[in-house]
Amino acid sequence: MEERAKHHLKWPEKSRIEEIKSNFKIKFGFPNCCGAIDATHIIMTLPAVETSEDWCDQASNYSMFLQAIVDDESRFLDIVTGWPGSMTVSRLLKCSGFYKLCEGGKRLEGEFIVGKAAYPLLPWLITPYNDDESNEFFNTKHEAIRVMAERALSMLKGAWRILHKVMWRPDKHKLPSVILVCCLLHNIIIDSGDGLRDDVPLSIHHDLGYEEKSCDQVTSRGMVVRENILRHLRSHECHQLV
Repeated sequence: MEERAKHHLKWPEKSRIEEIKSNFKIKFGFPNCCGAIDATHIIMTLPAVETSEDWCDQASNYSMFLQAIVDDESRFLDIVTGWPGSMTVSRLLKCSGFYKLCEGGKRLEGEFIVGKAAYPLLPWLITPYNDDESNEFFNTKHEAIRVMAERALSMLKGAWRILHKVMWRPDKHKLPSVILVCCLLHNIIIDSGDGLRDDVPLSIHHDLGYEEKSCDQVTSRGMVVRENILRHLRSHECHQLV
């Protein structure tokens, strides 16, 4: 599966990026947005000889992280896994190849993805405003896109229950391959024009029991991009009213 289906999970070509951006703008008004990011814990039990604080997360579970970026159809565009669940999502992001490509100017040139407040505010990763009341207009539209990543991870765990239950003593070296294959299957279903069956139970949230703190990292360029998006949204709203 890894070898023969890898073309189902790759960063899109420029033409597809333009299509994703157009769809997000039509649906939510956000210009230049090409995805949403989130992360989830894959919980496991480990033999006593393999247990360590590195793998013990904030909920006192042993777990492995999965970070995913999805498009406007809840398709996975990029995933990162294999890292201990004890990390914060912001640290997981910074350990990813995706982060290095973006910071090096080789990905998301003039475009951005959206993420929750647990992520840093960067020029290519837009997070919500902390003062919800004064910027509720922006945050509501931002949330509508962000939850697409949240729902995609719930769909993944709902369809492939091996990721939802507690894994009994998995091989930590093979587990990333299991997670990747489940993500490939998720994308194959979407690429085939199919969908998750209505009777498949979905969790209320893909990561119940985990609380995340807001990330304090805010870059000046990220603030400028977010303010420009807010101005665009307000301008678009005024034109619609007229």
